[in-house]
Amino acid sequence: MLSFTREIEVRYDTDVLVAGGGPAGVAAAIAAARQGARVLLIEEQACLGGQGTAGLVPAFMQFTDGVNFLADGVGRMALERMWAIGGKVDGNPYSIRVEALKRAYDELMEEAGVPFLLTTRIIAVEAADRQISHLICAGKSGLFAAAARVFIDATGDADLCAWAGAPFEKGDEQGRMMAGTLCSLWADIDWDSVKRPDARELERAIADGVFTDPDRHLPGMWRVGAQLGGGNIGHTYGVDGTDERSLTQALVRGRRQMAEYGRYYREYLAGGFRSAELVVTGAMLGIRETRRILGDYVLTLDDFKKRAGFGDEIGRYAYPVDIHASDSSEESFRRFHAEHTTLRYRKGESYGIPYRALCPRGLRNVLAAGRSISTDRYMQSSVRVMPGCYITGQAAGVAAALALDAGGDIRGISIPMLQQRLVDMGAFLPGYARA
Repeated sequence: MLSFTREIEVRYDTDVLVAGGGPAGVAAAIAAARQGARVLLIEEQACLGGQGTAGLVPAFMQFTDGVNFLADGVGRMALERMWAIGGKVDGNPYSIRVEALKRAYDELMEEAGVPFLLTTRIIAVEAADRQISHLICAGKSGLFAAAARVFIDATGDADLCAWAGAPFEKGDEQGRMMAGTLCSLWADIDWDSVKRPDARELERAIADGVFTDPDRHLPGMWRVGAQLGGGNIGHTYGVDGTDERSLTQALVRGRRQMAEYGRYYREYLAGGFRSAELVVTGAMLGIRETRRILGDYVLTLDDFKKRAGFGDEIGRYAYPVDIHASDSSEESFRRFHAEHTTLRYRKGESYGIPYRALCPRGLRNVLAAGRSISTDRYMQSSVRVMPGCYITGQAAGVAAALALDAGGDIRGISIPMLQQRLVDMGAFLPGYARA
């Protein structure tokens, strides 16, 4: 063991500090700033956007329930700004143009007056009496601290909450988590000649020994440019996104898999993919699941089935249950397929997200946003996608700003006022009755 002690500069002192610059963190920071709070956002990657940018996830999941735009406010702003910079992709308006989305986030944050730090890693928290007081950060300039009155954990892994001692759950009953995916970008695709994949082609490739680890769950390739495709292909099983050793092994394995998937697309799908060439893999691994906080309310599968509504509702969402398998067995794939094809909604249906699911038990001045809010595994697999993150991030940002008048107490705010502010920003809250 090594005892490590340093005196470090408290370089920043702000009202609201947002940890993580993915869609939840960006939404939280912009929302808090629009309420008049002084905000700082800290992100470890070289760009904002998380999985949609550094992770090369090729497409947003649904923003709507087929009738209503659910991720309105910052979510709509980000989507429309990306379109304005890079244009819509033919055939799928939710396809992500990575460089356009990076610039969209930069511009929206600058316009909101939110300072942010990139390439800066949060390595510890200082917490006492149910409150975080400082984050300890590491940048190229060395170690420094940042203080705030309210903190928003948008790390995706509930790092702040866990390090401060809040309870959480992780994975299934055995601790197994959904597989990750190293997303990728491919060139020289003739999209006019691409045909809908047939499961028999994948089975033939598996039988021919194309894949080291046969995987029947293939989300696929999205068109993201005239001849470009974004690949959400190849699961990395057994990865723990809170363990750097596990992440390292999964990244190496994911890069190795790309040669196998290149062969599969060129030889077995052929046609428009005959000349497909790998350009780049993501700078970060696509992690779907790690820690889930235990909050004042745990959103469950029963809430999904009931299309639940709540008095403290901060938004509604409608993406289906989407628990990717933890291993590559046929049984795991059949279970995923059964859940994903049956646990879904008809047009116009959605479930509510209560504010209490953003409030970690045992912490007074910390809110969670994004995939690590308080849910069971079923609901986490729905709300984890980017439009869901915009919804919870926006709510956390507004709530954090309101909590400043309650001495930083996230439970001391007026729920009707929170809901009114969210509606004013564009949030979809059909059950909210304006005072």
